Amino acid sequence: MNALDTQFHQLHHDGLLILTNVADATGARLVEQSGGKAVATSSAAVAWAHGYPDGNTLPLERLVSTVTSIARVIKLPLSVDIEAGYSDDLERVAQVVDAVIAAGAVGINIEDGSGAPELLARKIETARRVADRRDVKLFINARTDVYLRGLVPAEDRVAETLRRAKLYQAAGTDGLFAAGVTSAYEIEAICKGTALPVNVLAFPGLPSPEELRSLGVRRLSAGSGIAEFLYGAMGSLVKSFLASGQLDTRDLKAFTYGDVNGLLK
Repeated sequence: MNALDTQFHQLHHDGLLILTNVADATGARLVEQSGGKAVATSSAAVAWAHGYPDGNTLPLERLVSTVTSIARVIKLPLSVDIEAGYSDDLERVAQVVDAVIAAGAVGINIEDGSGAPELLARKIETARRVADRRDVKLFINARTDVYLRGLVPAEDRVAETLRRAKLYQAAGTDGLFAAGVTSAYEIEAICKGTALPVNVLAFPGLPSPEELRSLGVRRLSAGSGIAEFLYGAMGSLVKSFLASGQLDTRDLKAFTYGDVNGLLK
């Protein structure tokens, strides 16, 4: 694992790391087979796959089972989205971090949400202590929801994001996830205002990967977008099949059993 943790850190300093977030082991194998440099989970997609809504509701044993199954079938660095640590109790957060590291993760996402940034700073410190005990160079990616949740007036978003970046960096984070920012001007200001590698989320209106790279972005995440599309496609097929008794895939191309089964051999 130590080689993978060092590799994952280095990927944040070699141009733009593109992460196509997945929900399960088969999705992870697809990423690896398609040339992905690392695998990341989507907390929403993992929760949905187990029948839970996104929002710190997924039982830890379900999360660990998913991480274990992904780590078993890939040889790439694995980063796991643990939402807000599934608790505000630091001992519980420590248990979550320890469990996902033991299952094979070399990176985590952890978010502030609408909570106090000082609380996330304490969670980051907790995660760092757990990783040090495990002798893993865990890449901690601190997600701030300043943009996603509209936590401050628009004119204050950059300044507030950078204020939180400074706090989280002091606590031991390795990266800043400014989820929801799409303006090139604001992205550049955030990248220039922190020494942390900056992660952005794939949103409508986001600059191209080439422009993001020139603005200073080091990581681009799909988030739950892929899962949203897949469930939408599934919903359309279900409705069509119920109405007609036929699988009207139109321009959609299904995998065969052999395609999917072959990924896992």
